[in-house]
Amino acid sequence: MRIERAEVLVTSPGRNFVTLRITTTDGVVGLGDATLNGRELAVVSYLRDHLVPLLVGREANDIEDTWQYLYRGAYWRRGPVTMSAIAAVDMALWDIKGKVAGLPVYQLLGGRSRRGGLAYGHASGSTLEALFTSVRNHLDEGFRAIRIQTGVPGLKKIYGVGGDQARGQKYDYEPAGRTAVPVEEDWDTRFYLQHIPGVFEAVRAEFGAGLPLLHDAHHRLTPNQAAQLGRSLEPYDLFWLEDCTPAENQEALRRVRAMTTTPLAIGEVLNSVHDYQTLITEQLIDYVRSSVTHGGGITAMRKLMDFAAIYGIRSGFHGPTDISPVGMAAALHLSIALHNFGIVEYMPHNAQTLEVFRTGYTFTDGLLDPGEAPGLGVEVDDELAATFPYTPAYLPVNRLLDGTVHDW
Repeated sequence: MRIERAEVLVTSPGRNFVTLRITTTDGVVGLGDATLNGRELAVVSYLRDHLVPLLVGREANDIEDTWQYLYRGAYWRRGPVTMSAIAAVDMALWDIKGKVAGLPVYQLLGGRSRRGGLAYGHASGSTLEALFTSVRNHLDEGFRAIRIQTGVPGLKKIYGVGGDQARGQKYDYEPAGRTAVPVEEDWDTRFYLQHIPGVFEAVRAEFGAGLPLLHDAHHRLTPNQAAQLGRSLEPYDLFWLEDCTPAENQEALRRVRAMTTTPLAIGEVLNSVHDYQTLITEQLIDYVRSSVTHGGGITAMRKLMDFAAIYGIRSGFHGPTDISPVGMAAALHLSIALHNFGIVEYMPHNAQTLEVFRTGYTFTDGLLDPGEAPGLGVEVDDELAATFPYTPAYLPVNRLLDGTVHDW
């Protein structure tokens, strides 16, 4: 069973998605997610111009060999564009293998390790009152773990804080603005560090000690500032503090780890096991945050998580709406099979996206399940996808109050 053709689909039902579709000589179709927020067309070109010509005629069953061929066979390795493209090929081949076997992909990975994967939702608000409303809305939807983000006095707009919700309204936040250039937001670390501990004190007082709470610092702190935040949040028993400092400098986490017991989640922008080597071997983190879409696919992320398991580190796969339903399904199949699963991020896609991508995964009582359909369990409606053409969109740029460009 060989690869007969490979097509790259681009659609934008509310946001941009890149999908690779591989068809075999036996007519079996597999889908892979190659979406890279704000740089989608770079991956499109990488796939169309460089990988698709290499795929036609290859044996579709040989997933491991194909992964190594695309990774080791190129002089230029790693990076988000390369790894997202390889991930799409990998997912599509796992999808095909599952369909040929008549089994969901998680069964091919060893079967279930749990009945469902605990998911966390995103609650935010410009004020405490608005934040509390968002938390209640998420609890009503069935979430049993919630990320807390809030406005900061003195700052106009902060990434991760959507528009304030009315009671009963669903959270539907799209940070990628459909503009010719990125929107610029402001930032002041001192204001933030002074404000956030009081937010968690108020949330704990309102919702009790039992609700798992998470927080994302979006790489904006120095190691000392990250350690200060971690220590100040210790009384509120966070499930994790995410991306507290830029992760490229793996050694910086030694400083943070030495000064706080707050669990740390790192890796949303990392895409290779090499990016994690120090973080894992020195046990500087508690959760791996990469996505299956940006981390080289199911094959690569399974190996990364097996490596992490040796050191007691668990998964916390990146899963917002800039991962397509195909990528989300791939993450769920892996999450169900992993022994060292921790939690999975879940932002439900909008109605238009779920009409383009028909999914088989479910969310019940706070748990996500990949479903029992053969393969990944996601199909795409070509005709409907074509009615949503690509539109340039960018995540915001961050500046200090004096105008200096700052880290995410």
